[in-house]
Amino acid sequence: MNTKSQSDRERAERYRTRLEAELAETEALVAANAGNSAPVQLDQQSVGRLARMDAMQVQAMAQEAERRRKDRVLRIRGALQRIEEGEFGYCAECGEEIAEGRLDIDPTFHLCVKCAR
Repeated sequence: MNTKSQSDRERAERYRTRLEAELAETEALVAANAGNSAPVQLDQQSVGRLARMDAMQVQAMAQEAERRRKDRVLRIRGALQRIEEGEFGYCAECGEEIAEGRLDIDPTFHLCVKCAR
């Protein structure tokens, strides 16, 4: 058995645990906050103009947070797929190994520093 491939698998498993935990947490947040981006009622009899504007701002922020969470879920799933395929930790562009420090920052990175520039 190749020692390098064994260390690659161990490293990938370490990140898999972290990614799976983050995926569960992020999916729970998406589900819990699904109602926060519901359309704002425009009934002028029940809510004043400033309250409606405030509600619309809160809605826009909730929609952006939801978009970012869903994007994060996709990136996490991509990293987990790369782990399954044995491609995790290697640049999708040049095939070089991605620095462990870079993966420590964000294990969903799929490009090395050089290719990310």
